[in-house]
Amino acid sequence: MKFAKSAAAVMLVVLSSLAVAQMNSGSTIMTQVPFQFTVANKVFPAGKCVIQANVTADGKTLLIRNAEGKVNLLSSFSRSETRENASNYALVFNQYGDRYFLSGIKFEGSKITYRLPESKVERELQSQNMTPTEETLVASLK
Repeated sequence: MKFAKSAAAVMLVVLSSLAVAQMNSGSTIMTQVPFQFTVANKVFPAGKCVIQANVTADGKTLLIRNAEGKVNLLSSFSRSETRENASNYALVFNQYGDRYFLSGIKFEGSKITYRLPESKVERELQSQNMTPTEETLVASLK
């Protein structure tokens, strides 16, 4: 029984390391976003969105950019784990009426969702008891 617990703990560490390695491999994902959205406190216009991982030495920062709008942002992230592996690369948005906020990024084959910090405007909407719906856009690996 003790061996099984040790083996399970080792597997969790290895799987988590693989997810971090996937994120830190310099991956770039992209998708066409059909609506304006906010990340941190910066507004991105609709259009092609490109997200690049591992843009700083600590591997804890993403570069998010809109090629057409020439908007760029470096953003930190936190990680949360889901029960199942993501079936594709995806951008996850919180939607409040006609306003969208990028809240997460999923990498195909990983249980980890990379969570972006909420913006000031999103926190204000939440304080008004507005409940978001989740919108997911499939992306591709560049």
